[in-house]
Parts: sequence; structure tokens; C-alpha cells
Amino acid sequence: MTRATSLVALALGLAAVSPAHARAQAPVPWVTPAEPLEAPVPFEVGERLEYKVKLGIFNAGEGSLEVAAIDSVRGNPAYHAIMSIDGGILIARVHDEFQTWFDTRTLTSHRFIQDQDEVGSQRYRHYEMFPERGVWERRDDEETGDLPTSLPLDDISFVYFIRTLPLEVGDVYTFNRYFKDTGNPVVIRVLRKEEKEVPAGIFQTIVVQPIIRTRGIFGEGGEAELYFSDDDRRALVYMKSNIPVLPGSLTLHLTSPPAWQPQPAVTGEGQPTGSAPPR
Repeated sequence: MTRATSLVALALGLAAVSPAHARAQAPVPWVTPAEPLEAPVPFEVGERLEYKVKLGIFNAGEGSLEVAAIDSVRGNPAYHAIMSIDGGILIARVHDEFQTWFDTRTLTSHRFIQDQDEVGSQRYRHYEMFPERGVWERRDDEETGDLPTSLPLDDISFVYFIRTLPLEVGDVYTFNRYFKDTGNPVVIRVLRKEEKEVPAGIFQTIVVQPIIRTRGIFGEGGEAELYFSDDDRRALVYMKSNIPVLPGSLTLHLTSPPAWQPQPAVTGEGQPTGSAPPR
């Protein structure tokens, strides 16, 4: 597989999904949709997660993952989510911003922008997805291609989609929903549950490994792992990925509880915990 250099990169009945164990998906108390046609999801506009970035043992900068707004893309209401990472050590500098616009009703991508500067290598891509026509187009180039699905996803919208899955340990999901056919199938492995300490506190987490067959942080060579909070919100608490051109693993550490989550409670042992109660 090609090297993993990008910094970040469904539960709908129409999704092409093959879980290792078929399970009924019990309803959970997620965020109540603001509009009747919005799909229930465990996130909302205004959710902003901030991270300390490390390369190996070295502090290397800051990152964030944010649901910034609901925008209109060709008349379709879409969540506008942004992931950014800024930092590095010595000459190994990284300045990346990824933006996705995915439908509030179907959670499928309409637009995806990559703006990357990694160790002196610059990369800009602006994709528009047209599910009704079955094609994607690059606006910064003349490249076009066929969508392999009517429900496309990109690297970042996949992260939000994963949060809608049951995520039972041992499950393996296979999707053919990456907007470029060369990236399929996308495999989601639910590896284990683990207590994880980050600057925001100690969280009970579910560890997930996403694999997309494309150049990205979730490529097979990166061996990425995502640590989601083991609660109804599935907040991304920690992330790690191996990037061959950088010295050591790239890791993201949540620095403070999200706005929707109360400060970590103090247990009888005087130990903070980051798990959020249902809203």
C-alpha cells in the first residue's frame, strides 16, 4: 500500500455493511435532531474537540476536530466538519486541514477538501460528490471519476459515521462507501475496550482500527487506532498512526472535556473520569 501521509481520514439501512456478528441496534439517547429530517447522531453543531499532538515522545503541536455549522451544498443541508493539525519537530513539520460536508439526513458526503503541508510536501484536493449523477469531480483539477456507491463517504465523514455504529468488541465491518473506488473496501475493526488517560482526564474507551485502501492516515501502513469514549457520545479521545516519513507515531491527546460534557467527576479514590452521562 502507499504510505500513510494524510492527517485525517452509515448506520443507515441502505449501507453496504458486513459486521462479523449481526446484532440488533437498540436505540440510544443521541442528540435530538433540530429538523425532522435530520438523522439522529451522537454529535451536534458546536462540538469541538481539541488535542495535543505528539510525534513519538515529543510534544509537536495542536489539533482539533469540530462540527462547525450546518451549511447548504447544492440545496442539501450538510454538517460542515473540520479537522486540523499544526505542529512538528525540527524540519518534520505538519500543517494540515481537512474539511468535509456530509448530509444531515443520510450522512453521506457532498464535498471534501484536503489542504496538507507535510514535511515540505504540499497537497491540495477539492472534491465534489454528486450521488444523484454517480460521479465525483475535482475542482482544483479536471479529474473526475465514478462513485462506487450512492452513499459516498470521505476520510473525515467516515470518522463521524463510525460513531453511529454499535462498536461491539470483535465486530468487523466492511463498507464499499469510500467515494473513490480504489479506497474500497473500508474495513472497521473493533479491537478492544481500554482505559485511556489523556490531559482531559481518564476515559473508558472503545478502540477501533479503520483501514482505507488509499493514501491517508487510515491506510494499512499507518496502523491507525481511534479511541472513542465508551458512552453515548463516542467522542474521539485519542488517536495514533504510524507515518513513515515522520520520526515516531503521530498521536492526538484530548486536552479538555468537550463543551457538552461536564468536567471529569472525582471518584471515591479521588481519580477523575472522563465518561459523560447520557443527556
